[in-house]
Amino acid sequence: MSGNNCTAVTEFIILGLTDDQTLCVVLFVIFLGVYAITLFGNLSIIILIRNSSQLHTPMYLFLSHLAFVDIGYSSSVTPLMLISFLMDKTSIPLGGCVAQFCFAATFGTAECFLLAVMAYDRYVAICSPLLYSTHMSTRVCTLLFITSYLGGCVNSWISTGCLLNRSFCGSNEINHFFCDYSPLLKISNYQDDLAEVLPAASAGSVLMITVLIILISYVYILFSLLKVRSTEGRSKALSTCTSHLTAVTLFYGTLTFIYMMPNSYSTDENKVVSVFYTVMIPMLNPLIYSLRNNEVKGALRKLMSRKHLFS
Repeated sequence: MSGNNCTAVTEFIILGLTDDQTLCVVLFVIFLGVYAITLFGNLSIIILIRNSSQLHTPMYLFLSHLAFVDIGYSSSVTPLMLISFLMDKTSIPLGGCVAQFCFAATFGTAECFLLAVMAYDRYVAICSPLLYSTHMSTRVCTLLFITSYLGGCVNSWISTGCLLNRSFCGSNEINHFFCDYSPLLKISNYQDDLAEVLPAASAGSVLMITVLIILISYVYILFSLLKVRSTEGRSKALSTCTSHLTAVTLFYGTLTFIYMMPNSYSTDENKVVSVFYTVMIPMLNPLIYSLRNNEVKGALRKLMSRKHLFS
């Protein structure tokens, strides 16, 4: 769609993180390494859980889905960012830009729901251990998986639908390293506030619902742990939560900063925070869950010794 005095935009120019050529080379090497570690770490988690029978529990099945979502989340953003470091002018078609945002929003939202589901799983395991197999049956886990991915799709479709309803003409430069919603909205032509209010309400609802589930789950877990007299039993129960709490703090901390305080920081600060939650966190999650989890480390040692035995 175009107005009377402007030409409709068919492609966008991604300005990227910086235009300093020397810095671009350095950042390319760094983020290529980060992306490689992200793919290797998350794929390793998925393969390990799939091939280790002792990890065939709801907790680790949720972790494997989190690893899959992290791969999708990082892969929807990082390749374009790497290209922007190597090229003077990085262009992307309108359809490709909208598709990139749609995939990033889908995987990002699904991660919110999966982190909430993992908190609920820990609540059931610690507070109702005798009913765990019933409350976290295969049917229930499947329903939670579907809900997480469906929630990601719905939130993404709402924002994508608002973008598709906008017209773009005039400026086609996106001051970001990927097609995020806010930079796209700034260069679009819109006459009402629906494109701002509806996606913000949807994303805000997702954050509130998932954060509330996580908070309530851990409040009950805390009260349950206070009733445990054995220090060893309390430490064992708490150890299964520390990795998840670390991942939740990192992910929701950056999301809250970037979406709940949009007027308090510059575009460059926006980019830095966006790099952290779209590129760095997907790399950190497998490290957090493997280095701080004795069962994962034990399964890895067992799998490696089995392969060594048959080699």
